[in-house]
Amino acid sequence: MNRAKLSAAELSAMLAQSMEQLARELLPGGRRNGAEWQCGSVAGEAGKSLSVHLYGAKAGVWKDFSAGQSGDPLDLVAACLTGGDLSEAYRWASNWLGLTNETVAIRRAEIKEKSEAAQKEQQAHEKNNRATARKMWLDACPDIIGTPVAAYLAGRRIDLSKLDHPPGALRFAPNHYCHEVRASLPAMLAAISNLEGKIIAVHQTWLSQHGGQWTKANLQCAKKVLGRMSGGYIPLRKGAAGTPLKQIKPGEVIAIGEGIETCLSVALACPDLRILAAVSLSNLGSVRLPDAARNVLILADRDEAPAAQQGLRRAIDHYLQDGRDVRVAKPPKGKDFNDVLG
Repeated sequence: MNRAKLSAAELSAMLAQSMEQLARELLPGGRRNGAEWQCGSVAGEAGKSLSVHLYGAKAGVWKDFSAGQSGDPLDLVAACLTGGDLSEAYRWASNWLGLTNETVAIRRAEIKEKSEAAQKEQQAHEKNNRATARKMWLDACPDIIGTPVAAYLAGRRIDLSKLDHPPGALRFAPNHYCHEVRASLPAMLAAISNLEGKIIAVHQTWLSQHGGQWTKANLQCAKKVLGRMSGGYIPLRKGAAGTPLKQIKPGEVIAIGEGIETCLSVALACPDLRILAAVSLSNLGSVRLPDAARNVLILADRDEAPAAQQGLRRAIDHYLQDGRDVRVAKPPKGKDFNDVLG
């Protein structure tokens, strides 16, 4: 039969006539149960969540009860082999019905090859971003005293002169390109490191003057991260120990908050505390800590929104599951600890 003359419904009906053979190929880990083929999911593993009618008026009708997916034989091909692409599923099904000799094994090999290629491309992209982020930070000015960075923080009531030294992770870039305005602006750059102390990403805060005061630039997104930061942190204080994080002693407390400004506000009040900024709520419970770090103090925002509460709970559970002692500190007023300085 000419492939061009077949509608999707006609092709699906043809597949249904050989449904048991098709089900065995698409879902090899399943087993027959009466007039149905059962397996765990469209991945084809053993289980009973997915059922396919093999014979009768409903031949080819299937449903994955756990995933909420269902459809006809052509939909099953798409779900199992083509990532939901019905055009590709149509091509493969036509081949399977005898137009060419493509098999499930060949199709799965193609999928694996494409997946591996995409993974390699993603890894190369992440490696390039890491290199760009590291160079960006290294090229910036390491002495932030007297720069717009110090002025911006002072405007947030964070007086760096009250610390024995400014955070080494923060730098000033006088001409930092911003894609949103397609121009260079002054910016505060913060190195995001991993447990080994390597820079994996950079946090960018673009700055501008308003009425003589340095503030965040008036942008839709004045803060951005370049690089994959998951598990990383901005080291803002080494605490009384003064050692790298990986050399922490079991009795020392690590304070972990979200933003730079929040964490520096705590540093002013508790300069002997080791303080890390996780950058975001989603990363708050993902920061990789050495095994010796047994005591974690989470610097939480006072945010009662359900999403914020769930994020805080996930962070607490993450550290508890690692066998660490966890405490939570919230500001006595305002949304975060920077508001306390007001």
